Amino acid sequence: MIQLKNLSKIYGKANSQQVKALDDVSLTIKKGEFVAIVGASGSGKTTMMNILGMLDRPTSGEYYFENKVVSTLSNNELAAIRSGKIGFVFQKFHLLPKTTAIENVELPLIYTNHKETRQLALYALEKVGLSNRIKHRNNELSSGQQQRVAIARALVNNPEMILGDEPTGNLDSQTGLEIVDIFQKLNQTGKTVVLITHQQFIAEHANRIIQIHDGRIVKDYQVENPKNAANELLKSGLINI
Repeated sequence: MIQLKNLSKIYGKANSQQVKALDDVSLTIKKGEFVAIVGASGSGKTTMMNILGMLDRPTSGEYYFENKVVSTLSNNELAAIRSGKIGFVFQKFHLLPKTTAIENVELPLIYTNHKETRQLALYALEKVGLSNRIKHRNNELSSGQQQRVAIARALVNNPEMILGDEPTGNLDSQTGLEIVDIFQKLNQTGKTVVLITHQQFIAEHANRIIQIHDGRIVKDYQVENPKNAANELLKSGLINI
């Protein structure tokens, strides 16, 4: 699904101090994988997500998405791929203020001229267990519920890939596991999931871990026995899924 070839991203002009956020990165992510990209602050992992999500362009190297060379696509073509094939979930939920859960989830459908927006938004909220909170506004929802709304919004267009940028970073451990459980269940339905995190424990719920340091991939390996978030919650008695 994704292939990066010798990809680099440099910030700053040639005659000034430059920062190499990504340095000659090559990797392949297959359709249906659950991949965690792990690194400390400043390691380049968020730059990686921005490029994978076509929110930014590399300085050099090639990015192939479903065998298409991304660098040759126009801004309109990139926007069409983002809206139709990629769902984004961020650490800061980026929900619209003073709007209900269902109105937040409906928003991406407005830009793609979907019919039956209310029905699709309801279905997405059901997937994340919030069918009983559809008319609640942001200030009436917990942090975990707000993140669920953000995930429902990412799902509403039925994307092929979910990109999560530190989606558990602002959550307590129990709520974080609940969010990881949603990602695992989405992956089991065939969605490609790429999770950006600085937490090794969270990364160990993925099937593959890519460690990044100073803009370079330093380790890339399969997880033999990924942690199961639902089982961990059940064993701890924190929640009954």
